[in-house]
Amino acid sequence: MAICYHQSSLKLSSSYPLPNLFIPKSQSQTLTLRCKNLSSVSSSSTTLVTEPEPIFTSVKSFAPATVANLGPCFDFLGCAVDGIGDFVTLRVDPQVHPGHISISHIDGVGDSSKKLTKDPLLNCAGIAAIAVLKMLNVRSVGLSLSLHKGLPLGSGLGSSAASAAAAAVAVNEIFGGHLSVSDLVLAGLESESKVSGYHADNVAPAIMGGFVLIRSYDPLEFIQLKFPPNLEEKDLLFVLVNPEFEAPTKKMRAALPMEIPMRDHVWNCSQAGALVAAVLEGDLKGLGKALSSDRIVEPRRAPLIPGMEGVKKAAMEAGAFGCTISGAGPTLVAVTDDEEMGREIGDRMVEAFMEYGNLKASAMVKRLDRVGARLVSCIPG
Repeated sequence: MAICYHQSSLKLSSSYPLPNLFIPKSQSQTLTLRCKNLSSVSSSSTTLVTEPEPIFTSVKSFAPATVANLGPCFDFLGCAVDGIGDFVTLRVDPQVHPGHISISHIDGVGDSSKKLTKDPLLNCAGIAAIAVLKMLNVRSVGLSLSLHKGLPLGSGLGSSAASAAAAAVAVNEIFGGHLSVSDLVLAGLESESKVSGYHADNVAPAIMGGFVLIRSYDPLEFIQLKFPPNLEEKDLLFVLVNPEFEAPTKKMRAALPMEIPMRDHVWNCSQAGALVAAVLEGDLKGLGKALSSDRIVEPRRAPLIPGMEGVKKAAMEAGAFGCTISGAGPTLVAVTDDEEMGREIGDRMVEAFMEYGNLKASAMVKRLDRVGARLVSCIPG
């Protein structure tokens, strides 16, 4: 195994407009999160002895949505989804007490601005930002943070993890990118543990991109799984169908069984192994079959999502390779390799949510995000 490392230069994403920030060509950089072969990371975090100076006066970061659990892989496997996620804008602010974070603004989808607190000690972005400040030993600079939620709360798409990942990357990069990927994951995990539970299968792929398997939590070790790109001209597509229904992670975790029959344990282990093999081989049908086969978590959570069983059946009948709950739900995720079919699958799932659960829902077809959290703009210091 090899240690996962953070390449120092950051590439500014061209996927997002930069209307208000002037970036000279010489300052255009790139955030690259790389791993050599497999990534094994210890839970010990970095703490800098010398306080770094900010190299930017302002940065804007993005972190993608994630699909965690992936059926039988509860709390130990997740992947990042392209095109949707959260943004954090961070700036050096002389009005903020040195060494502190102030959350100045929250907006975005739904009622995020009303439901999320601006107290940095209780907000997932604030908690992760403070954790990074401590690792960097920053004591003489105050920062103001603005959060734009692109992900609905309680959706099962890693909303809290995206905010934490974007904030962690923003703070690290405004001071020159001294921390490693493992440090950033630990900062995000500190946030997750306070708002939704001690699990890294959302925040690790949100930071690293792609598929990430959590091998151990004590100490924290994770492995990045490389999904082959454009295998035989086919691509992995996620059909994400989100009903107008909130499923708080803590409530969904409370539904889990306290004891598991040995036969179900053996079954889920075999399906999880099959799913990992399918990811590494680019076997989309095998991936779909495995993620549809959970016998432990999905059966307990399905009754809490109105119409879920009917929606899953509709997805499979429409041609999906597999379908399960995304994270803690209520979003359902189906897998296919054809965009037009993906839209058809999404339409059938939306109809089924109304028919079986009396819930309005929206569908989108997304690809795998292979990059993870990154800067999208910056203003030099």
